[in-house]
Amino acid sequence: MTNDEVQDVSTKPNRLVSLDALRGFDMFWIVGAEEVVHALTGLNDAPWAKIITEQLSHKAWQGFAFYDLIFPLFVFIVGISLVFSVSHSLEAYGTAKTIRRVFIRSAILYVLGLFYYGGIANGYDQVRFVGVLQRIAICYFLASLAFCFLATRGRIALCVGILASYWALMTFVPVPEAGAGNFEEGKNLANYVDKQFLPGKKWDGDHDPEGLLSTLPAVATCLLGVFAGGLLRSTSIKDALKVIYLLTGGLALTALGYLWGMEFPIIKKLWTSSYVLVAAGYSCILMALFYLIVEIIGFKIWAMPFVWIGMNPITIYLAHNLIHFDDIANRIAGGPLKETLGVYGEMVILALVLGMSLWIVNFLYRKKIFLRV
Repeated sequence: MTNDEVQDVSTKPNRLVSLDALRGFDMFWIVGAEEVVHALTGLNDAPWAKIITEQLSHKAWQGFAFYDLIFPLFVFIVGISLVFSVSHSLEAYGTAKTIRRVFIRSAILYVLGLFYYGGIANGYDQVRFVGVLQRIAICYFLASLAFCFLATRGRIALCVGILASYWALMTFVPVPEAGAGNFEEGKNLANYVDKQFLPGKKWDGDHDPEGLLSTLPAVATCLLGVFAGGLLRSTSIKDALKVIYLLTGGLALTALGYLWGMEFPIIKKLWTSSYVLVAAGYSCILMALFYLIVEIIGFKIWAMPFVWIGMNPITIYLAHNLIHFDDIANRIAGGPLKETLGVYGEMVILALVLGMSLWIVNFLYRKKIFLRV
C-alpha cells in the first residue's frame, strides 16, 4: 500500500473516505473475517475467546450481538450515501429524472437479489422474493422518495410514524392461535403475514427474516442514515461538532432502544423498533469514530483495505456467491498440507479466502474499476 493510493481516493472532491472505509469495515466481516476470527478463538478456551465468538454470531432470536449490527449498518450507510448521490442528481437533472434513476437503480439491485438466491433455478415456487439485496433496494427506493419530496421535519415524522406504527401493529393486532403482543418466533404478526401473503421460498420455513412487514422498520433504519448524511453533508457545521452530534445522537438512540426493548424486545429477525434504534445508535457511533480518525485527524493508511472493499461492496458480495473461494483455497493449501498444519489447517484455508477477497477488491481499486448499480 502506498501514499499514492491514499492520496488518490482522498483528493476526490466531496468524497467521504471515512464512509467508504466504514462500508468496507462492515463488508469485511461478511467476506471472510468472521470465519478467520472464529477459527482463531476456537483454538483458545479462555473466556475472552468465548465472548468474541458470541459477538460474531447472530442471536438465535432475542438480544443484540456485534454480528447483528452488520446488516442494519449497511442499510444505515445506504441512507447516508443517498443524501450525497440524490442531492447531486437533483441539482444536475431535476426531480423527475432523479426519481427515474432511483427507480432503475432499485430495480437492478432487487433483481440482483433474486439472482443471488438462485433465481428460478429451482422453480418459480422457490424464488426468494425477499432477501438482503431486495431489502436494501426497497429501503433505498422509499428513503430516496422521502428525501426528494419531504423536508427534514416530514422525514422525521415519517421515521417516528413507521417505528410507532410497527410497534402498535406487532403489539395490538392479534394473531390466530397466538393472540396479540406475542413476539415468539412463528407466533407474531410479522411471521403470520409472511405465512399468509409472502410467495416463493421463505428462509425460515413459513416466514422470512427479511419478510414483508419487517421491511417497514428497515426503511426507518435507512431514514436514520439520511439524517446522519444530512449532518455530514452540511457545510455550516464544523467537523468537530459533527463528531459530537453523531456520538451524542448515537448514545441517545442506543439508550432509547434498550429502554424500549424492555417492552418491545430487540429482535433482529423481526427488525423491531427497539432493534432499529440500537443498531442506528451503534452505527452513528462508528460513523463518528471513522469520521474523526479518517477525515479530521487524517489517518487513512490503516483504513485503505476497508476502502478497497467499500468502493466495490456489491461486487465482492456477489463474487462470494458465484466463486467457490473455499474450493480454490483448498486446492492451494488443502489435503496433505492442511493435515500437516493440524489445528491451524482450517485457519489457513479461511485466511486464504479472506486474502483472495482483499486481492480482488485491491485489483479493482488499482485499476479504478468501480462496479456500481
